[in-house]
Amino acid sequence: MAKAKSKSIFMCQDCGYESPKWMGKCPGCQAWNTMVEELIKKDAPVRGLSTARTEKHQKPQSISEVKSEQEPRIPTNYQELNRVLGGGIVPGSLILVGGDPGIGKSTLLLQVSFQLAQRGERVLYISGEESVKQIKLRADRLNVTVKDLYVYSETDVEYIEMAMNEIKPSIMIIDSIQTVYRSEVTSAPGSVSQVRECTSHFMRMAKTNNIAVFIVGHVTKEGAIAGPRMLEHMVDAVLYFEGERHHTFRILRAVKNRFGSTNEIGVFEMKELGLEEVLNPSEIFLQDRSTRTVGSTVVASLEGTRPMLVEIQALISPTSFHNPKRMATGIDHNRVSLLMAVLEKRVGLLLQNQDAYLNVAGGVRIDEPAVDLAVAVSVASSFRDETTRPTDVLIGEVGLTGEVRRVSRIDQRVHEAAKLGFTRAIIPDKNIGGWTVPDGIEIVGVSTVDEALQYALGG
Repeated sequence: MAKAKSKSIFMCQDCGYESPKWMGKCPGCQAWNTMVEELIKKDAPVRGLSTARTEKHQKPQSISEVKSEQEPRIPTNYQELNRVLGGGIVPGSLILVGGDPGIGKSTLLLQVSFQLAQRGERVLYISGEESVKQIKLRADRLNVTVKDLYVYSETDVEYIEMAMNEIKPSIMIIDSIQTVYRSEVTSAPGSVSQVRECTSHFMRMAKTNNIAVFIVGHVTKEGAIAGPRMLEHMVDAVLYFEGERHHTFRILRAVKNRFGSTNEIGVFEMKELGLEEVLNPSEIFLQDRSTRTVGSTVVASLEGTRPMLVEIQALISPTSFHNPKRMATGIDHNRVSLLMAVLEKRVGLLLQNQDAYLNVAGGVRIDEPAVDLAVAVSVASSFRDETTRPTDVLIGEVGLTGEVRRVSRIDQRVHEAAKLGFTRAIIPDKNIGGWTVPDGIEIVGVSTVDEALQYALGG
């Protein structure tokens, strides 16, 4: 019997670009030193989802003839995780979980496995990085012990499929995709070919057996999921578990979700016995805030459908360099530079010879434009050395002409501020009217940044 022919190619480990020769710079993604040699068998058959479809002899159907079935989701005990997933785990879905090393991916999935197994769901936890005894040590630390949670240390996809057929779980977890391999693919585990083929195989297992599969993915130093970009296109949902290593708070964010919104976030806190969900993150993020402080403001941000109050701090000081520094943590650096230019041109603050340092307290990152007004007031407060009222909350987008523009869902933001004891909200005047103002909070409408500064810094 003739052996399958093989050839050597060079493949980019970031985007999957193939080349017959080695190159220092990938023409596909412009990354340096990512081309790695891999052996490819020409005659090796590739099994995927199409093979399973051929075996069951499915035929194209008119969409009007397809019966719509609402299959119930599998809810977890974590409301934060349910919110990010869109209401719970969808059977037959393939979910990719990424995050920095040590951030808590394996801890979260082990705790979720324990909760689901307690309610009668059969869960298979497969680790290619830890032995069964090591998983048991981690489970003992988290007080995880239940009969329907099965652990397995294996990296060969064929043995993993055999274990799945034997146990027949409703939830399966692969930790991590970079450690498993298929024997038909000659390249090393973690390579583009292996990651692509193994993910395709797990996708077929999830769809044909109607089980939910969680895949843990390593991230690169830039923060993206390691492996080909195709990996994120193949799965049903991509969740990023992020947070500062020196903070206890962790944020679970969906960047892709076929069964729910990608605007929701879940907030967790890492404690001695594992992760605990934070049901009221606004209260947690503001608990260490000092009153009557220069350069400090509070903004009501919106993450999906959840309003969240966070503190924005600014420090403006004369520069000792030719080019002043502009540093920002938790907020877009370019947006800060834009707002400082608006303050200099429209308000008359001489900031071109000042260093600027901005921080969103608590390690959370905010990307929406409704925080513009709070950032501008924080910068002006620090520059003028004037305090802001600790019971003020600021909401609004700032334009290049210095105008304060309307924002969405102003009623939810103001209600959250009133619930936490804030007594005044400075908002765009275009947002006034059409909603009920909660008791105990005063609404101030402004049309320009200059007008907002008069209220916020003038008492």
